[in-house]
Parts: sequence; structure tokens; C-alpha cells
Amino acid sequence: MSSDKEQLPEKSRSAEVDSFLRDLQRAPAVRPSGGRGRLIFSLDATASREPTWDRACRIQGEMFEATAALGGLDVKLVYYRGFSECKASRWLTTAADLHRAMRAVSCLGGETQIERVLAHAIAENQKQRVNALVFVGDAMEENVDRLCQLAGELGLKGVPIFLFHEGHNPAAARAFQQMAKLSRGAYLRFDLASADRLKDLLAAVAVYAAGGYRALAAYGEKKGGEVLRLTSQLRG
Repeated sequence: MSSDKEQLPEKSRSAEVDSFLRDLQRAPAVRPSGGRGRLIFSLDATASREPTWDRACRIQGEMFEATAALGGLDVKLVYYRGFSECKASRWLTTAADLHRAMRAVSCLGGETQIERVLAHAIAENQKQRVNALVFVGDAMEENVDRLCQLAGELGLKGVPIFLFHEGHNPAAARAFQQMAKLSRGAYLRFDLASADRLKDLLAAVAVYAAGGYRALAAYGEKKGGEVLRLTSQLRG
């Protein structure tokens, strides 16, 4: 994957983020049990994503920092790479734990295994409530009907999927948008030039998972800038 991708025009980027937050507003209400949110953080670790894997390692700590005052966040890392490798960590309770788990992973060429990620999320939710599933990837090479079926199952169980799409792959965009809609989650495209925006929006999803819309609005007040502008609509 080239690291010199064209940056999206500012107006287009803002419109996409506005749309993402509107979808976030329509996601199922969150009522974490035990005072801690539970979020599955899944990533494509195939070779095409190697340039942004290190960036993802650096920005993931924001999710934990943003939810500390809400009782905390438990995160399970799920990733796939190669042609049959799809692994999940234990539930992690600190940014340092997640960072160590991510740093131990190297990207490896192969095909997407999104179906296995969704199936794992369904299985985990059957054991104990999962408040949200985040997926970060750039491609989709599977049966879209099957992915949509699983996304719909997650939606029925109250587990929205928040899909962060790197790049411009049209097949992936169509599939991810459908999956977001069926799960009552949200879709957003990003690129290497918008890593700070991704960091803030990952934190926003984590806050949503830990405390719902009211907590998200309060986070916007604290964070200011783009997050404040985009979350102010939730007060209505």
C-alpha cells in the first residue's frame, strides 16, 4: 500500500465524519454491566496494511484514556493475516497490554477473514455482553451476503459494528456500509493523512461502548474541536 495517498478534501472529510456520528447516534443504547465497557478491536493484518499497523499501535491508547472516568474498558484484540490465521487475545484492561499485543503482530500477505471476526464477536457476546465491535481494514474478499447475515445477527443482539475503511476499495466500501447499516453501527473512510481523526473517533466509539450517548456528549465537551462539533448533535 502506498504511503502517499491523496488527502481527502476537508469538506468531504467533515461530511463523512458527520455521517459517521449520525449513524453512531442511531446505534443501540449501551448499558454496560459491572461498570466497564467491552469492545472488540479487530484489524486486518494482511500485508497491504503494514504501513498503518504501527500507527494503529500508537493511537489505540486513547480508547482507554477516554473511558477511565466511566469505569474503564475491556478490549479484545482480534486480527487476521496470511491465508488461515485469525487470532484473538484475552480481554485486555490497559493500553499497555493492548500495545504489547499489537506490537507482537507482524503483517503477512493473505486474504481477508472478516467472517471469522464476526463469528467470534457473536460467540463472545453469547458468553458476556459485548458493547461494540470495531473493525479497521482496507479490503473485502469474501461472500458479502454471508458477512451481511452475520452483521445482521450482531445488530439483533445489540452489538453495533463500527467500520473504519482505509483507502478507496469500492467493493469493500459497499460491503462495509451494508454491514454497518445491518448492525446499526457506522462506517467511515480514512487515510494515512487522517490518523488524528481516527484516534479521536476510536476514542468516541470507546466512550460510547463504556457509557452511551450521554457520556459521548460529555467527552465531546472535554475534547473540543472536531469531536465537540460532531457530538453536539447528540444532545437533541
